[in-house]
Amino acid sequence: MIAIIRIHGMVKMNKKIEETLYRLRLRKKYACVVFQNPTEEQIGMIKKVRNFVAYGEIDEATYKELVEKRGKKDDGKLKPFFRLHPPRGGIDSKKHFGVGKGVLGDNGKKINDLIRRML
Repeated sequence: MIAIIRIHGMVKMNKKIEETLYRLRLRKKYACVVFQNPTEEQIGMIKKVRNFVAYGEIDEATYKELVEKRGKKDDGKLKPFFRLHPPRGGIDSKKHFGVGKGVLGDNGKKINDLIRRML
């Protein structure tokens, strides 16, 4: 499972990037989407917007906690996105050029810690 969280806002954003974020259902800042088995197209869209989102592999325990705390039911179905709070303790910095310590891009397993801070 892959979780994607939108970190970047709307200001001065390219229209193609904005449209790709809309197609991923990441319409607002701090929105989260989880794909169970991402397709080739979804992986391509994630790579296109990697400088505006944080993504990584989410484990089952974090996913259950996310659905339990943030899952909203709409006519018996689970909505396809989750609205999260800004992370407690702040964002380490969106991007450190050359150092690679920011939250944007692929976070691997660290995405679980970020999601728990945002619940």
